[in-house]
Amino acid sequence: MLIRKATNADAEKIAYVHVKSWQSTYQGILPQNVLDNLSYEQRAKQCANNMKNENVYVAEDSVEGIVGFSTGGRERTGKYPYYTGELYAIYILEEFQRQGVGKELLKPVLDDLRIEDVSSMLVWVLEHNPAEEFYKTLGGTYLDKMDINMAGKTYQELAYGWERLPQID
Repeated sequence: MLIRKATNADAEKIAYVHVKSWQSTYQGILPQNVLDNLSYEQRAKQCANNMKNENVYVAEDSVEGIVGFSTGGRERTGKYPYYTGELYAIYILEEFQRQGVGKELLKPVLDDLRIEDVSSMLVWVLEHNPAEEFYKTLGGTYLDKMDINMAGKTYQELAYGWERLPQID
C-alpha cells in the first residue's frame, strides 16, 4: 500500500472513496435517501478545493488504485484551546478497513501537525460510526458533542481528543 500526497488529478477517485465509504459506514445511521443522493461531482469539487489549502493524503493499492484518504490541520473552531490540531477526514473503502490503512493514512497528518509545532488534536465523528473504536484504540478520549442537522433530522457528532499526538508504529 502506497501512502502519498494527493494531486488534483486524484480528486475524482477521492470523491469515489468518500461517497462509497459514507454509503457503507452510515448505512442504518443516516436516512437512505441522503446516502443515495451523495454526489460524486460535488465531492470531487470539494476535494479539489480542499487541496488548495490542506494537505490531502491517499492510500493507493497496486490493483484497486486509491482506496482511502486523510487530511488534517489546525483545529477549526477555536473552542478547544488545549487541542490545537484536528484530523478533518479519514475515509477508507469498506473492503480495505481493519487492515492498518487508517493508521498509515493518519501518519502523514500527524507529521504535518508536528512540523507546524502542533502537539495535540481532536477529531469529530458521527455518533454510532464504527470509527469511534478506531479513535479510542489510538488513545482518543471523549471531549464533547454537538448537534448537526442533516435531511431535517438532528444527529450528534462526538469529539475525541489527544492531549499529545499519538505515536503510531
